[in-house]
Amino acid sequence: MAATPSTELASRPAFYALARGGWRDYVTLLHLPYTTWHLSYVTIGAALAPSFDLGRWGATVLAFFLAVGIGAHALDELHGRPLRTRIPSRVLTLLAAGSLAGAIAIGAAASVYFTPWIAAFALAGTWLVFAYNLELWRGVFHSDAWFALAWGGFPVLCAYFAQAESVSVEAILATGFAMTLALAQRRLSTAVRRIRRQVRAVRGELENVDDTTTPISAATLTAPCERALQLLSVAVVLLAAALLVSRLA
Repeated sequence: MAATPSTELASRPAFYALARGGWRDYVTLLHLPYTTWHLSYVTIGAALAPSFDLGRWGATVLAFFLAVGIGAHALDELHGRPLRTRIPSRVLTLLAAGSLAGAIAIGAAASVYFTPWIAAFALAGTWLVFAYNLELWRGVFHSDAWFALAWGGFPVLCAYFAQAESVSVEAILATGFAMTLALAQRRLSTAVRRIRRQVRAVRGELENVDDTTTPISAATLTAPCERALQLLSVAVVLLAAALLVSRLA
C-alpha cells in the first residue's frame, strides 16, 4: 500500500510553529499556547490564596514567563533544535542566560522583601529548568512525571506560596489538579511530536463496518490530539481569568 506523505506536517514541528526565519522564529520559540497554559497555573495558584496581592501576582507571572516562556524554551531549542528555528546558538544562549537571571533576580528581591523561603522556590525552579530542558543525567528528569511537577504542579504551589507565605490543603489539591492536567498535555503532545518530527510517511487504512475504507494520514493521526490540546489551553486560560477577575472584583 502506498505511503501517505506527511510533507506539510514535517515542515511544521508544532501546530503553532510559524514559517521559519526572522521574527517568526522568536514567536515560535515562545510556544505561545503552552506558555499561556503554564502561566495560567501561576494565576490559579495565586487566586486560590486566602489573600491576593496584585503586585505579587504580577511579579510571579513575570518571573515564570522569563524562566519558562523564554529561558526554558531557549535551552530546549539549543538542545537538539526541536523547533528547527534559525536562531543562532549564541542568541539562544543569551536569551536563556538573561531571562533566567531576570527570574532569579525577581525571586531574590521577593525573598528579601517578603519571606526567605521564596529563594528556595527560585532555586528549585532554576534547577528544574536546567535539569529538564537540557536533559541532564542522561535525561532522567526529562520524563512525564517531572514534566507534570515542573510545568504543572510547581507554578501553582509557588504562586500560592508567594501570596500566602504558607501551604494549605487547597494548595496541595490544586497542585494535584495541575500535575494531572499536565500529564494529559504531555501524553497528547508526545504522540503529536513523534509524527511531526520523526515520521517520514504514514501507511494504512481503516476498514469500516459498511465495507468502505478510510485512508490513514499523518493529519488524521495528529488532528484529534492537537485539537484537544488547543481546547485545553483555552479552557485553562479561561479558568485562570475567571479566578483572577473574582479576586479583583
